[in-house]
Amino acid sequence: QVELVESGGGWVQAGDSLRLSCATSRRTFGRAAMAWFRQAPGKERQFVASISRNGGQKLYTDSVKGRFFMSRDNDKNTAYLQMNSLKPEDTAVYYCAAKDTILTAVLLPTTEYTYWGQGIQVTVSS
Repeated sequence: QVELVESGGGWVQAGDSLRLSCATSRRTFGRAAMAWFRQAPGKERQFVASISRNGGQKLYTDSVKGRFFMSRDNDKNTAYLQMNSLKPEDTAVYYCAAKDTILTAVLLPTTEYTYWGQGIQVTVSS
């Protein structure tokens, strides 16, 4: 069973920063497109960001553009989400997701990802 493990969440104040990590033991990490999603209480899961296999292309949802930055280190089998200037509306459980693909381009937000982490809470107070 593929395992994705998120870390780095927590409680912060508005304007602070956090960096989420998503680590996996998968030896095929470099062949997987990665993404971050989030789900706030009472809301549907929302796409946040995605990154291509080699990290060269990224997509962000409009509400996080310029504040959140996704990256990956294929040597460490880890993806990251740097979150700056956090707002209370960023409060959610954040999930990382992976999908093996032959495509080198970044995948669309509507992509159905195959593997999911267990989620990690991010709480931003005003």
